[in-house]
Amino acid sequence: MPKPVIQEETTGCGIASVANILGKTYAEMKKRANAMGIHASDPSLWSDTQHVRRLLSSAGMETSSQEIPFESWDSLPDLALLSIKHHREDDKDFWHWVVFRRLDGRPFVLDSASYLPSNIRTDFSAMHPKWFIEVKNP
Repeated sequence: MPKPVIQEETTGCGIASVANILGKTYAEMKKRANAMGIHASDPSLWSDTQHVRRLLSSAGMETSSQEIPFESWDSLPDLALLSIKHHREDDKDFWHWVVFRRLDGRPFVLDSASYLPSNIRTDFSAMHPKWFIEVKNP
């Protein structure tokens, strides 16, 4: 089981999720993100998928070109970024990024939120994804 990366900033879930996928620390991923002009203090990190796509692409990872509506946990690919806690503010969509993984047939979610008792989650009924981005090695 991987050791989850915890976000070090309130708005750092995208950076932490990419770190969880790439096996990097939060500090390493934040440094790479900042060098690309991506900062956790930017509120668009919660409402734009291009930031995480650019970070993953810079590491040689491929992502689905579109967000795919969530249908069921069983139908997810083995690795995906999920949007949960989806809500609207001032006509803009916001969400929290988490990582879905399936290892040896066992599904789990890496959730970088610092307030959770466990950042490896299997309480699937408590999470309500709206859509996902498939992630794969090229």
